[in-house]
Amino acid sequence: MFNRRQFIELGSGAAMLTAMPGFSFAQGWAPSKAVTVVVPYPAGGPTDSLARLVAQEISAGLGQPAVVENVPGGATVIGTLRVARGPADGTQLIASTNQTFSTNISLLPNGGGYDPVKDFAPIALLADLQHILVVKNDLPVKTVADLVALAKKDPGKINCGSTGQGSASHLTLELFKTKAGVNMTHVSYKGSAPLLQDLLGGHVDCSFATTPTVLTQIQAGKLRAIAVASPKRSPHLPELPTVNEAGVKGVEADAWLGILAPAGVPDAALARYRQLILDVMKKDSVRETFFKQGMAVNVKTDKAFAAFLQDDIKRWAEVIKIADVKPE
Repeated sequence: MFNRRQFIELGSGAAMLTAMPGFSFAQGWAPSKAVTVVVPYPAGGPTDSLARLVAQEISAGLGQPAVVENVPGGATVIGTLRVARGPADGTQLIASTNQTFSTNISLLPNGGGYDPVKDFAPIALLADLQHILVVKNDLPVKTVADLVALAKKDPGKINCGSTGQGSASHLTLELFKTKAGVNMTHVSYKGSAPLLQDLLGGHVDCSFATTPTVLTQIQAGKLRAIAVASPKRSPHLPELPTVNEAGVKGVEADAWLGILAPAGVPDAALARYRQLILDVMKKDSVRETFFKQGMAVNVKTDKAFAAFLQDDIKRWAEVIKIADVKPE
């Protein structure tokens, strides 16, 4: 289920970490009190599930309780500001997504009131939620080339749904439209449930939807998947080409989930958390849990995560500007 290369990459990351100066000191760091992992979303979603799994493992590794606290609201701003302004002693972390750390800065007034780079220290990116390009079964489209041809034949006629204005699925659509040179009509829904209902009912033609949203329906033959908007093929649908492989270059739009700390947290604490998370992500049971929840494991730590974050911010800022995307 997980290929050899994934394990080699993860193992090399761990080897690099153990070679860091001061690693033995970092191993000895421990928080002075219980650790709080803030999730700026309601309980029950993928970010919450990930946070609870990681918190359980962190608690075991540190010998100190680690609890998850859901602080939803304000497009993740309420919980995010709480961590940004909270103690920088290693006792408070945030588990969140590309919405918080890549797109809010370009979508919200004053970027939501925080700087995702200056106000936070990246610990680890853990997994991606890949966007699958699906179409309703009676749309005469079986490939990306078919969809592009149909969209160019009747500009604006194809309706493409998303989970909300400015959401990751909406921004993926806008990126696709730009790269493919097509005009498609965006239909905004309030979440994945109503979007899926209208996809299945044939009221919307297509969508870039995350794997957990549509995988069961694809496997049951109720929706047709034609590509994945990711640098890598889906581990859940390995026969499915990427959008890039299908002929439209540059449509790589994974939603991602990661763990960060407030800026100013001691290096020893950051190194200890990175070590613990790398250890956690080696476990077959943990990787299997991520897979069952529709996530693609993709571990990046330290400088690799920081560089990725800055690139992601720039990429989506350009898409938001070109498409003139405004939040609801």
